[in-house]
Amino acid sequence: MSHVNVTINGRQYRMACEEGQERQLLQLAESLESRITALRGKFGEIGDARLTVMSALMIADELLDANQRIVRLEEQLTALQDARYAAAERVKATQSAISAALNSAAERLEKMTQTLNRTVGNGIAMG
Repeated sequence: MSHVNVTINGRQYRMACEEGQERQLLQLAESLESRITALRGKFGEIGDARLTVMSALMIADELLDANQRIVRLEEQLTALQDARYAAAERVKATQSAISAALNSAAERLEKMTQTLNRTVGNGIAMG
């Protein structure tokens, strides 16, 4: 367990964190501090608790927006995956149809070739 000193709303706090998470904790504290400072600049001295609560609500609002966007993106991803699967199935069906058509054409050509060979073989001249 590691410890980091952070400044929030002008006060120092000693915070515990997992090893390797020190930098992130410092960045989070700096982000919160900058929000509080911005609110103080906008509303003046309205009380430390109120500034902290307003900052927390701003962060919660951003988190809610981000979570809603994630849900929308996940829905879009699912729709795209479904469309991709349907397109792949259509491709398979089209390939099968083309293959069947080519096989049928090849069989007809083979029959025509056999007919022509028999006709020429029997000494009948064409044309």
